[in-house]
Amino acid sequence: MKVTVTGGAGFIGGHIAEELAAEGHDVTVIDTFVPYYDLGIKEHNVEAARAAAAESDGSYTLIKESITDEQMVDAQIADADVVYHQAAQAGVRKSVEEPAKVNEFNVTGTVNVLEASRRHDVDRVVVASSSSVYGKPQYLPYDEDHPTEPVSPYGVSKLATEQYARVYNEVYGLPTVSLRYFTVYGPRMRPNMAMTNFVSRCLHGEPPVIYGDGEQTRDFTYVDDVRRVNKQLLTDDRADGEILNIGSSDNIDIQTLAEVVRDAIDPSLELVYDDPRTGDAEHTHADVTKAGELLDYEPTVSIREGVEQFIEWYRANEDWYDPLVRNS
Repeated sequence: MKVTVTGGAGFIGGHIAEELAAEGHDVTVIDTFVPYYDLGIKEHNVEAARAAAAESDGSYTLIKESITDEQMVDAQIADADVVYHQAAQAGVRKSVEEPAKVNEFNVTGTVNVLEASRRHDVDRVVVASSSSVYGKPQYLPYDEDHPTEPVSPYGVSKLATEQYARVYNEVYGLPTVSLRYFTVYGPRMRPNMAMTNFVSRCLHGEPPVIYGDGEQTRDFTYVDDVRRVNKQLLTDDRADGEILNIGSSDNIDIQTLAEVVRDAIDPSLELVYDDPRTGDAEHTHADVTKAGELLDYEPTVSIREGVEQFIEWYRANEDWYDPLVRNS
């Protein structure tokens, strides 16, 4: 099949592109390569997917352009069977600083992708959404019927993204599925996340820094579970028109996460606390019942198993991945 992955050089998009290339599909990646973080990590995502394509009967093409370019998007989706729309200006704190930029990439860019997919009769568009759409919890775990009152421009943009996808399904008959990711982590993840900061600091003998009191909770989802459900949606139409939580159903508070990382690397380190970050949600916890009923989705990696796997991977790739090593 011919597949287009927007944001396909990023963390989740890179894993999806690699998985589909390894399965022998013809993969086209659109990624603007904005230096929001070290672009060397994106280059490794590209290399992994190219290597996967070389070992299969598939192909891999990289287009270094922005989804805000309507004509380019139309041209790259014209022959696609399925589109994975993963591209976005990520980061809650970044969105607080530059809300207009987030809206341009995440909302206008999404409409470009959906419109091109509608024009060219794409079989399915799988859209990346986020648990950030929920905002302050009225109850936990979040199910898909929970009120959506995001507390950051990023959350608002993701809510608009999935609602545009729903409307394109209902009004135009375009098959769409929106996946609300809950704090995805794993190999080649963005380096400016809590888990990567904890691991990096501990490996260098520095105490992990917790922003706030550490009582915030997160539902951390290992990237292998995310890539598996995305690959399934290449041909599975049972969730067309739906919005689904994709999480681990296993949440943990940030202090405990810091302790788990610290204890695995250097138990002698103390924990350090700093001011909380603006726009961060206090709690996330996924109810994945709906995804289980529609797609037989079941998370397979617990947070403690995932942390252990991530630390092992981090040690093996520290020379190119760790910011302190790269900049030394």
